[in-house]
Amino acid sequence: MATIFTRIVNGEIPCYKIAEDENYLAFLDINPLQEGHTLVIPKKEINYIFDIEDELHSGLWNFARKIGKAIEKVVPCQRIGITVIGLEVPHAHIHLIPLRTMYDMDFRKPKLKFTPEEFAAIAKKIAEAIQK
Repeated sequence: MATIFTRIVNGEIPCYKIAEDENYLAFLDINPLQEGHTLVIPKKEINYIFDIEDELHSGLWNFARKIGKAIEKVVPCQRIGITVIGLEVPHAHIHLIPLRTMYDMDFRKPKLKFTPEEFAAIAKKIAEAIQK
């Protein structure tokens, strides 16, 4: 059965898309730790990040870097935190989280709530910042 991320890639489930190309997709986490918390995935469904073949793996990190730099332009933060946990969805993914403090990456803390309009607005701002 396809993962939730594969279903997003296939357009079966909507997302707040930031960017995509033929191999990768970036979209807002719907249970964010911070405003702008973004997930970056390979479109190919691979469970474990270390099982991704070299070229796709390096491309994923280059794509994530481009997204991270765009997030920094629109979300006030000191830097973008990066984590790969991979237990919650069996599809390799990178979390990009705007940081003001170390506590901002604590997955035990309550998730933020945004309206669909707020999610759409931040996704649009980040997407536009990629072009600049």
